Order: sequence, then structure tokens, then C-alpha cells
Amino acid sequence: MSQSNFSGCLHGLHVLDLSRVLAGPFCTQLLGDMGAEIIKIEQPGKGDDTRQWGPPWFQGESAYYLSCNRNKKSVTINLKHKTGQALLQRLAATSDVVVENFKAGALKKFGLDYDSLR
Repeated sequence: MSQSNFSGCLHGLHVLDLSRVLAGPFCTQLLGDMGAEIIKIEQPGKGDDTRQWGPPWFQGESAYYLSCNRNKKSVTINLKHKTGQALLQRLAATSDVVVENFKAGALKKFGLDYDSLR
């Protein structure tokens, strides 16, 4: 059987992932599985909360975290600092999709809500 170069139906789609815990990371996991480029934003010094979820563990890391964050590139950015907010605004401007699951209105104080980013 010959190998195909299929890279997924969402190849070329750029997703900025600000989501945390369960539904959001699962959503972006599926987008990544279908070929989208996912850039996951994590907290400096701590990372995603689910990095500590376990057992089960795989080579010292949370199996849940590894599963839901496969096919993603990860970077830490501090949302509370102006430089971090400016960087996220630039990343959002070059993304096709922004996924977040913060409490309603929580990102507005950082200028990262829907109305500010669109």
C-alpha cells in the first residue's frame, strides 16, 4: 500500500488555544487531530492545571494532559502583564480561531475578549 501525504482536512488552519480544563482542551485536541496548527497558551511557572492531574501518569506526566494536548505547540504567556496581553493580541490577529473557556467576561479586563480581538 502506498503512503499518502494527507495532513488533515484542517491543515492550514491556525488556532490560538487559551482554554483550560476539559471541554476547551478536548475541542482543540480534535482540531489538532484534523490537522489544524494549535498554539496553546499556558501560565508561566505552572503551565496548564491538568499537568498535575493523575494518576495515571506516563513517564512522570499526566496521561490526561498528554492526551488532550497532543498535536499542540505550547508557550507560556502572562495574561496579567501588558507585554503578555500585547503578544496575545498579535497571536490572535494571525489566528483563524481563538478558543477560550474562561468565566464569562474574565478576559475583558485584559483586552482579550471577543469584542477586543475581532
